[in-house]
Amino acid sequence: MRIIDCHCHAGKGDGLSGPWDTSAPLSRFLQWSANAGIHQTNLFAALHKDSYRHANQQVAQIVQSRPERFFGFAFVHSSADKGQVMDMIRVAVEQYGFCGIKAHRHDARITREVCEAAQAYQIPVLYDVMGETSVVELLATEYPKVNFIIPHLSSFADDWQAQLSFIPMLERHPNVFTDTSGVRRFDLLEMAVKRAGAGKILFGTDGPWLHPAVELQKVLSLDISARDKQLILSDNFLRLTQKRKSGPSGARTLQFAGAKQLHSAIRNL
Repeated sequence: MRIIDCHCHAGKGDGLSGPWDTSAPLSRFLQWSANAGIHQTNLFAALHKDSYRHANQQVAQIVQSRPERFFGFAFVHSSADKGQVMDMIRVAVEQYGFCGIKAHRHDARITREVCEAAQAYQIPVLYDVMGETSVVELLATEYPKVNFIIPHLSSFADDWQAQLSFIPMLERHPNVFTDTSGVRRFDLLEMAVKRAGAGKILFGTDGPWLHPAVELQKVLSLDISARDKQLILSDNFLRLTQKRKSGPSGARTLQFAGAKQLHSAIRNL
């Protein structure tokens, strides 16, 4: 059974206010993932208070060092990157081979600029709403051609009220999805799968800070068919990203440092 972790940060942040915007070291996490039987990992930057342009390039170096192991999403700061988002996504898709966009309410609320870039390149947006679930309704209806992955059942902070209010939106809108990362209320995860279906759920860990084996066990513990588990563990991610996974002929052509230097950089993250 193929397993893809759709949600993992990598590299240095610039905020220094918590692990999420300070450093996302991969070395131990990737070993934990391998031990857990996870085959591939989708990477994006640690949080930044400024533009993500340089951070995306650093993630691209890691992805390019082991393209058979990693996918990549471009992180954008809808405020700090204002006016640059389309160009950043063009570089991310056409040169880095990235297959999605990551945005976070911690930085700023998502904007039309971000959604329109996703629509232009037919790639999903993984947007952490931090419990602000009302925006999901607006996004789903304003951009029906864009697939939105709302991680943590909408709230990493265990706001069960937000998670409960989000599940009907997950159920109702064909372009709204979620991931399993950091969801501690197993009954709510079960409810989401039962009501919205396994086709709306993606496996994620929110690495490198949460242990991948623990996060994976939540999916494996669901009382669903092997086929439904396969949807959650990899097929849904592949379906949402396949259009732009490789990009056009110019994708993945940047010349980075040699493999030895890149592997050393990963070990030092």
